[in-house]
Amino acid sequence: MKNVFYLPNLSDLIVLEVDGDEEVREPEARPIGVKAAKAVLKRKKSSKELELSKLEALFEIKQKLSNQKILERLIAKQDPLSEMETSLKNKLMSEMLQ
Repeated sequence: MKNVFYLPNLSDLIVLEVDGDEEVREPEARPIGVKAAKAVLKRKKSSKELELSKLEALFEIKQKLSNQKILERLIAKQDPLSEMETSLKNKLMSEMLQ
């Protein structure tokens, strides 16, 4: 009678088949440096990821500038603000203070 054991590992699945009287073998350890090499690949950003992060940063700056202009216009407005304009002004002010 054969027993099948599944030993999950972080990177792959190891299946050991064992007869009733045989000992269970331990999975082989990775060679030195494999984990470090995989970690470097995960940390290293591709050029597309770098471009995307730069674009996201630019978009965030543009959004902040746009919000500042809207807030300046609301503050400079001479007429009384409507309820919606007041709530927008309060929201923009609270976002800038955070």
